[in-house]
Amino acid sequence: MSQDSFSKENDSHSSTGKDKFATRLIHFGAEVDKTTGASSVPIYQASTFHHFSLSEPPEYDYTRSGNPTRQALEDYIAKLEGGVRGFAFSSGMAAISTAFLLLSAGDHLICTEDVYGGTYRFLTVIASRLNIETTFVDMTDLDAVMAARKANTKAVYMETPSNPTLKITDVAAVTEWAKKHELLTFLDNTFMTPYHQRPLEQGVDVVLHSATKFLGGHSDVLAGLAVVANESLGRRLKMLQNSLGSVLGIQDSWLLMRGMKTLQARMEHSEKSAQKLAEWLTTRPEVERVYYPGLADHPGRDIHERQSRGYGAVVSFDTGSGEAARRVLDKVRIPLVAVSLGAVESILSYPAIMSHASMPKEVRYARGIGDGLLRFSVGLEDIDDLIADLEQALSR
Repeated sequence: MSQDSFSKENDSHSSTGKDKFATRLIHFGAEVDKTTGASSVPIYQASTFHHFSLSEPPEYDYTRSGNPTRQALEDYIAKLEGGVRGFAFSSGMAAISTAFLLLSAGDHLICTEDVYGGTYRFLTVIASRLNIETTFVDMTDLDAVMAARKANTKAVYMETPSNPTLKITDVAAVTEWAKKHELLTFLDNTFMTPYHQRPLEQGVDVVLHSATKFLGGHSDVLAGLAVVANESLGRRLKMLQNSLGSVLGIQDSWLLMRGMKTLQARMEHSEKSAQKLAEWLTTRPEVERVYYPGLADHPGRDIHERQSRGYGAVVSFDTGSGEAARRVLDKVRIPLVAVSLGAVESILSYPAIMSHASMPKEVRYARGIGDGLLRFSVGLEDIDDLIADLEQALSR
């Protein structure tokens, strides 16, 4: 699949407007400081800004409302996603929860059933207290999505590939149906990033990221990003961001921009390794099932290939039991055994007690997230070393 052909461009910095993705990652419009010529966005470590004239207020007055460093990041992600406006938050869940507050009390939301555990927790524990109702459905089944609509349904929330079983949602089909019923659409694009997948071009209204993951890429910054498709949503989300105050700090904004510059190089390396790892795992008798969109028999692969330009760097596999999974976690040497994903170092996670710990056991089981399931985020190590390490850990 081509990594360079995009149907929309938003290249104010480019003289031609046709720069490819790798170029846009480096030349995003704020890569050279216009005042000094510095080759890095300045860190404006200031909480407030002087008003030289009360009759002509400055563009920035208070960092919660806006800061030049954070603004450079927000413009950066908007350009990469092809949206009209970007927003930077203190974490992925801060971005997601703020976006959900575009809804009001009495509204109903349709959501991917095997969604990230933190999103599930917010919807079932917090949004429910605000009288925002959620129906979780198998988003791979368009009929199930349509059947879930109620008179008070206002939005659809997608996560594709889903976390951690990598189920594929037909984004264009869902958004086409949603627009007919004037429903707002959200999509968590954390796993694919704008390098592989640009949901706004398929009709999505709000794209969300845990930028802690692949965008940051170095396990050293906590951040969330949102991009909107139109100015009306931009004004509404800006009001929420400013009112709630869950903005990304200035140092973290700078760190995130630094990490994003290498996104394509990191994703390409990790994806090649992930493909090799997934294929190797399918040969192992200790593994009952492997989940990876790059495998020929992965459900929804044809849909994924229509809407994405790659398969990503996350591979999940089922060892059959909690005992087997814990044995692997105890024996691996190279990957971090940790929460999170998308870093230069490989990370092996145990969803049952990590990313989906907040999901009740019976709910988790119903979504195919069993006690033997492990999620491997492939980093930049040599893939042969990673496979050798996993082989000794799996060996009984």
